[in-house]
Amino acid sequence: MNYYIAREGWPFIGGVSAFFIILLTIGNIFFILPGLALLLFVAWFFRNPDRAVPEIDGAVVSPADGTVIAISSLPDGVKKISIFMSVFNVHVNRIPADGVVEEIKYNKGSFLVASREKASLDNEQNAVTIVDSAGRRIKFVQIAGLVARRIVCRLKVGDRVNRGMRYGMIRFGSRLDLYLPDGLSLKINLKDKVKAGSTIIGIYG
Repeated sequence: MNYYIAREGWPFIGGVSAFFIILLTIGNIFFILPGLALLLFVAWFFRNPDRAVPEIDGAVVSPADGTVIAISSLPDGVKKISIFMSVFNVHVNRIPADGVVEEIKYNKGSFLVASREKASLDNEQNAVTIVDSAGRRIKFVQIAGLVARRIVCRLKVGDRVNRGMRYGMIRFGSRLDLYLPDGLSLKINLKDKVKAGSTIIGIYG
């Protein structure tokens, strides 16, 4: 597996690197070691690995790395899948299915703990809706958490997107909710660990 650094991470890595150089000039090992640990952690946090995207017709893949913390049935047969990303997960988000971006809605909200259900309603969030080739509307919502304070989304309305494509990230711990219309054969369970772009959430037959 090849690992890269997400471009959103370079300003942070640059800032910490400058700080680490200052610590090196001081020459005190008690300052240098914590500085090095911080630099390595920031670089590791913004890792952006390649993923093997399943080539299965009708497959919907996870848009985020993390743990499935909720599976809910909504009106009209819609399934809501909630994925919690801890600070230790890869935070690059990916497109769950092929389609065209129909709508993007950003809401500047509060910063509750992302694992709480109330975070789906009250936290800062960015919702993207795509329409696939069968006319299904699939929505995925980036939700900021207690520590996360920056949602990045590089999409715009009208973009044609592909399953597994990188499209943004949430910095430092967060959550992603996925809304899938009726007809899906679900392939995951509560508390499953999932990986963005590679874990199949479900398949439309």
